[in-house]
Amino acid sequence: MTVVANPFDAGGYTLSEMTRAINILPNMYSRLAQIGLFRFEGITQRSVIIEQREGVLSLLPSVPLGAPATVGTREGRSMRSFALPWIPHNDVILPADIQGVPALGSRSNADTLVDVMTRKLTLMRNKHAQTREYMEINALRGIVKDGAGTTLYDYFTEFGITQISVDFLLGTAGTKVQQKVRDVIRQIELNLKGESMTGVRALVSPEFFDKLIGHSSVATAYQYYSASGAQPLREDVRRSFPFAGITFEEYNPIFTLSGGTTDRAIPAGEGIAFPMGTVDTFTTYGAPANLIETANTVGLPIYARQMPRERGDGIDLLTEASILPVNKRPALAVRLFSSN
Repeated sequence: MTVVANPFDAGGYTLSEMTRAINILPNMYSRLAQIGLFRFEGITQRSVIIEQREGVLSLLPSVPLGAPATVGTREGRSMRSFALPWIPHNDVILPADIQGVPALGSRSNADTLVDVMTRKLTLMRNKHAQTREYMEINALRGIVKDGAGTTLYDYFTEFGITQISVDFLLGTAGTKVQQKVRDVIRQIELNLKGESMTGVRALVSPEFFDKLIGHSSVATAYQYYSASGAQPLREDVRRSFPFAGITFEEYNPIFTLSGGTTDRAIPAGEGIAFPMGTVDTFTTYGAPANLIETANTVGLPIYARQMPRERGDGIDLLTEASILPVNKRPALAVRLFSSN
């Protein structure tokens, strides 16, 4: 009898190799990653301690053994510990996945185990990426949710911070929208508090975007901007409409939650404005995997490993992530809406 060796067992791909592979697979669903908003930072523990000082949230540093400890302020609700959620996702390769199934682009050769595993890892990678995008857009708005839509942390409530909102009054013909935009920029500049920025971007719902470009004080500017391209009637300019100092972008992903329901990234008629090019405001922290060999190591965005079943009837693919996005300056994310 011929024994078919599993190329991913001992002597094949290790945890480190599979983790490296899944982290470099293309990310198919992450607009926030495309614009580089949240930077990733690995930590060695499964929780972070965050302190608030004058509206700015900061992580407590580690110190050498025996050195003086950092001292927290004595104001109420000034220091909190946040556990990083654990997000495991598994799949399995069964004999039916490769038995007699033609390989892609071929009518005769069956899919190899490597091809099947790559496709499954890519799908698993995309699910993790979509979950991270969902968590980060909500963290930008001040509330971290998991893939089930459950609120994990409300940073405004945790630290007693009031979110800044600007009513654009887009239903009023006489509204000076440029002034509203300047109000948003000034609020962001006022709350930078030691940070720097290269510009301001706003992710807005389709309803807000349509009201914005339809307003009498904006319509002419939008008309000239949309006509500046070679094919103005063919190109979609909803991704980038600069107006009075803010680049507005229609952002309307609808996430399918783990329970089958859906949730919009931005509520209807609203938007969120935030600074671009910051150094240390938007961070997604990652903890090590829940494994002995990764304990006390610096966390990675995603971990992947495989475990052949003892009976030889399949290979389990195991992935996990432990991430927590944090907006360290919640006042920099300004809520936009129109009350009419």
